[in-house]
Amino acid sequence: MSNQLALIKKDTVDVVAAKVKEFQEKNELHFPASYSPENAMKSAWLILQTVKDRNGKPALEGCTKDSVANALLDMVVQGLNPSKKQGYFIVYGNQLTFQRSYFGTMAVTKRVTGAQSIDAAVIYEGDEVDYEMVNGRITNLTHKQKFGNIDKDKVIGAYATIVMPDGTVYHELMTIAELRKAWSKAQFWGKDQTVEKAGSTHDEFKGEMAKKTVINRACKKFMNASDDSSLVMQHINRAEDAAEEAQLEEEIRNNANGDIIDVDFEIKPDQQELPQEPPIEVEVGGPGF
Repeated sequence: MSNQLALIKKDTVDVVAAKVKEFQEKNELHFPASYSPENAMKSAWLILQTVKDRNGKPALEGCTKDSVANALLDMVVQGLNPSKKQGYFIVYGNQLTFQRSYFGTMAVTKRVTGAQSIDAAVIYEGDEVDYEMVNGRITNLTHKQKFGNIDKDKVIGAYATIVMPDGTVYHELMTIAELRKAWSKAQFWGKDQTVEKAGSTHDEFKGEMAKKTVINRACKKFMNASDDSSLVMQHINRAEDAAEEAQLEEEIRNNANGDIIDVDFEIKPDQQELPQEPPIEVEVGGPGF
């Protein structure tokens, strides 16, 4: 390790480790038994050495030490590990941010709410879906599906189901029109585009992308309804605010230079080349959850 990297590590990773230990000693922070903040930070440090901004400059050279430390702290307090694809480090200008993947969102939702399970399913043409509305919530949802209905070109919707600690069930339902509306906010979606481009990820894996989107929406509703006074929620909100602010600042700089970019705060931006999240495998009872 070069002297420069050693200094950055001392001013970021070591500082964060000390802060996390302080939180734990004050009983302000409790991690799942399977989560090791030390291992998470080791993984993050290795990954950080490969992260670059949109111009190819290493993040550890161009980002402020404070932003690096805050991004690491946001990751650890949420109990996430980037090596498990639970989040990504993204550079905006000279600011490093940590943003959750949908795997990370599920993990945090379980941690904050104590949810027993989080699952999702795709609705295809020909499926029979029935439910009731009680006080604005979907209840008694039933879904009958024939194997022959499964066809990526016949996706008409998707739903997520969250089972809470007391056994109550929450359903989030989205039509294909709502799914496409969410996808249209991403930079990969053309302004005049109405459906998925042939051969794109959202075309080839439409069902999996539908599950991912509806899970994100369901989980965010629960996190937004959680107690903002908890340390975990404070860092969830801080991370989202920091990412939004940094993204806005970069947009302003780019617009000042005559470059127009389309920004969306819900969709992971392509400011750098990020690994594609694998097709969803909803299993929330394993390590890290």
